[in-house]
Amino acid sequence: MDLPIPEPARRALYRTMLRIRAFENAAEAASQGGVSAYGQEAAGAAKVRGPLHLSTGQEAVPAGVCAHLHPADYLTSTHRGHGHTLAKGADLTRMMCELFGKASGFNGGKGGSMHIADFSVGMLGANGVVAAGLPIAVGAAHAQKLQKKDAITVCFFGDGAINRGPFLESLNWARVYRLPVLFVCEDNRWSATTASGPMTAGDGASARAEAMNIAATQVDGNDVFAVHGAAGRLVAEVRAGGGPRLLHALTYRVKGHVSVDLAAYRDPAELAAALETDPLARARARLIADGMDAALLDAIEDEAEAEVAAALAAADAAPWPEAGAAFTDVQTTGAGQWT
Repeated sequence: MDLPIPEPARRALYRTMLRIRAFENAAEAASQGGVSAYGQEAAGAAKVRGPLHLSTGQEAVPAGVCAHLHPADYLTSTHRGHGHTLAKGADLTRMMCELFGKASGFNGGKGGSMHIADFSVGMLGANGVVAAGLPIAVGAAHAQKLQKKDAITVCFFGDGAINRGPFLESLNWARVYRLPVLFVCEDNRWSATTASGPMTAGDGASARAEAMNIAATQVDGNDVFAVHGAAGRLVAEVRAGGGPRLLHALTYRVKGHVSVDLAAYRDPAELAAALETDPLARARARLIADGMDAALLDAIEDEAEAEVAAALAAADAAPWPEAGAAFTDVQTTGAGQWT
């Protein structure tokens, strides 16, 4: 049975989700041009450089999972990784700068949305290749075990990743070597522009993990308090040396594959039904029903929106990388072509 979540922790979960939603909304507007909800002019042109994959509607999963992580814990993400990065404690303004291609971004403006990383908080990186974060996470967890570190690794991936080879290879390696890794499947029902269900044999991520003797837990991924409870149990088991675990969080991708994708391939009724389970609305209703002041929740939302507005302004004003930066962070072949 899950222990009751103290009020400060419940407020923190709600705040994390609000910050993720506010960031995604602002980034979406900045990627499309026009004026965002925060009054920042995009001058009719996109400010975000490169593709932008939004996690809008999936906020409960990173919030509920990362609430149990320590600074020394590692995390790997997907191409849809802004929420994971924020929930792990990365700086919101630096991430917006990275999306804008500015020098003050995490990767000096070179990585963009799909390659966000912040080693200072253990965020080892988003990844533009589906399922590529799985073997990275397993490698990190194996290093933690060999070095006898008191830390774990969490690996976020989508339902589309379970049909790729790295999923099987990573779970097998993690189980054989009893590694301290928590696999988190964000099952948002879509693989790019294709529904995942008809393309996936069997009962999905949980069944495949259990077939490899990895304990799996399925949870309502749009209920942040349920995610928090399930993740807390699994993280504790992994920290105690129990080996790998898998959390199968059922959620929904309410936006298109990328920010300029209108998702016309999706049944409007399916989207409407999904919006009825919005994780922020559900959390707010639950908190108010439990006696929390609505004005306090409004204040938390205002704070998140103000933070994102400030990040937009900072990213817009930040300097571009120097031209010479194009020749740094490049692997040399030893032929001297960069000199």
